[in-house]
Amino acid sequence: MNEQEYIELEQRYGAHNYKPLDVVLARGQGVWVWDVAGKKYLDCLSAYSAVNQGHCHPKIMDAMIAQARQLTLTSRAFRNDQLGHFYQELCELTHSHKVLPMNSGAEAVETVIKTVRKWGYKVKGVAEDQAEIIVCENNFHGRTITIVGFSTDAGSRDGFGPFTPGFKIIPFGDADALERAIGPNTVGFMVEPIQGEAGVIIPPDGYLRRAKEICEKHNVVLILDEIQTGLGRTGKLLAEAHDGIEADLTLIGKALSGGFYPVSAVLSNTEVMGVLQPGEHGSTFGGNPLACAVARAALKVLVEEGMIENAAAMGAYFQAGLKSLGDSKVREIRGRGLMIGLEFHPEVGGARQYCEKLREKGLLCKETHDHVIRFAPPLVITRDEVDWALERIAAALADG
Repeated sequence: MNEQEYIELEQRYGAHNYKPLDVVLARGQGVWVWDVAGKKYLDCLSAYSAVNQGHCHPKIMDAMIAQARQLTLTSRAFRNDQLGHFYQELCELTHSHKVLPMNSGAEAVETVIKTVRKWGYKVKGVAEDQAEIIVCENNFHGRTITIVGFSTDAGSRDGFGPFTPGFKIIPFGDADALERAIGPNTVGFMVEPIQGEAGVIIPPDGYLRRAKEICEKHNVVLILDEIQTGLGRTGKLLAEAHDGIEADLTLIGKALSGGFYPVSAVLSNTEVMGVLQPGEHGSTFGGNPLACAVARAALKVLVEEGMIENAAAMGAYFQAGLKSLGDSKVREIRGRGLMIGLEFHPEVGGARQYCEKLREKGLLCKETHDHVIRFAPPLVITRDEVDWALERIAAALADG
């Protein structure tokens, strides 16, 4: 089959809830992917940071194959020999007390909403069904009904109501607004350290540290959604480290499996996670032995192969290279580590056209919020590969 036949097959039989670039990928290795015709591309999206360790990392693959030959799924009705090790290794790496494993990022978000509400009722003493969680404008935490209900993106909400109550929305990056919004029924504040889907929006220096102080002052649980920013993407294991804090609850996913399998987790202190009792929450696949074995390998290579440090170094180099292009169409270059946004001036006419130009030149990236291209290659990218990317980006900008 040729590329167009694959595209037509998707169009005929699939729901049209995505608008991908018209490239049909068939193989990946490291930072590179190949389409069905054999053309090679540099992946600068990393499956929205799910492939931080690079495509088809051999050690993660070996762990997955070995475990698949032994045992894949038991459900949590029984114990398995991978789960305890996964818990221990993840807690020791992230300084967490407890872990609750799930599958997708959205499931982790739903899990933390349930958990912090229960904590509010059982520990803080909030009246039943009155718990309130504060979130930020332009957030992206997933696609479930509850989550899109507290989104401010009209496209995520339109036609999907009625929505779950219990959320208050404030501006992102404004610590004073957070303190003003807290009331007697506030149980949690959930925030992304960097808003990725909103266009790589970075809050003011010290924002998370100030948010932590405010939450502690008012007995509110600080929840950091690190599903995209976590596990090395910003040049630290968790983005919270840039502000020198530890959240009460942290959400991770995506790169937790290196892109091999859906794995997510809620990291918690004992006080908050301790409110959940048997039968109150669960998942058939959450914490299964295959997922645990894959995640253990994914975490191990992330640390042992210096990917986090490489993200810091190559991110700084990549951003400096983008800024040196000095193109007048570009309004701003911003980022942290290998989570980089290139924002065009509105009159340029949108970022999608440049994603198309870059695809033609062998570089894959994705626009977000119309005027921003997000560059987020796997954390194994080298200096020579960054240079290769910068040459294509410069050429694409010149074409425009």
